[in-house]
Amino acid sequence: MKKEKQRKFPIFWLVLLAFIFGLTLFSSILAPFEPNAMDMNHIYGAPNTTHFLGTDQLGRDVLSRLLIGGRVTLFIAIVSVVLASIIGIIYGGISGYFGGAIDAVMMRMLEACLTIPSLVIVLALQAIMQGSVWRMAIIMGVTGWFVTARIVRSEFIRLKEAEFVQMAKMFRTPLWRILFGHLLRNSFPAIFVVTIFNFAGAIFTEVSLSFLGIGVPPAIPSWGTMLYTAQNDLLVGAWWMGLFPGLLIFITILCVQAIGSTFKKGGERTHV
Repeated sequence: MKKEKQRKFPIFWLVLLAFIFGLTLFSSILAPFEPNAMDMNHIYGAPNTTHFLGTDQLGRDVLSRLLIGGRVTLFIAIVSVVLASIIGIIYGGISGYFGGAIDAVMMRMLEACLTIPSLVIVLALQAIMQGSVWRMAIIMGVTGWFVTARIVRSEFIRLKEAEFVQMAKMFRTPLWRILFGHLLRNSFPAIFVVTIFNFAGAIFTEVSLSFLGIGVPPAIPSWGTMLYTAQNDLLVGAWWMGLFPGLLIFITILCVQAIGSTFKKGGERTHV
């Protein structure tokens, strides 16, 4: 009975996360209003039958902006995580496989980068180069690969001594096939877990930067920019302005963290 519950646990979070992704993916169809359409006759409108989640300080529909904004936030998170994973896999793979002096130099460089929190690096770069959504995603990607590199390195060091890798070397298997067909493929569970947690971190980073006013440009709706504009709206009693974006951010990150934790525990049980 206990094993059955463990199998069903991640399914709930996967379905909920897929539902959120579906809402944002089809936001252009599902949004009841154009996200930037202003109606000065209905500013700060509380949730009602016309505007289910209310309107903001310019009379824009909160639900529409929440759906479109989710697409922007998740797009930034996906692009940044994919880029960070590619860089981390290449860097960690080279360091772990070749070892020796190459590994020592590369790890010292990585440790130097890890002494500075990645959020601080992103904050500094974004403050200097703030602009488009793509630029923000790239900045987050090129500064978010450090943990992935360490995980890949440790996996490559562990796996390169395995019997099947030694056999592949003995039979003169091409290096690219050893790296991709043996080492990288068998490192995928660990990479998958760290990527999930990086995705949750990327959502938090976008929200944090936009909340500080140096993330996504204010003209573009995102979950972070909605929280940024909601700071002053709370003073006039517009509680819905911050509640609904904050709630959706919380649920999304909770889903991702729960899925990551489940796969991490599963991986630990497999190794044992």
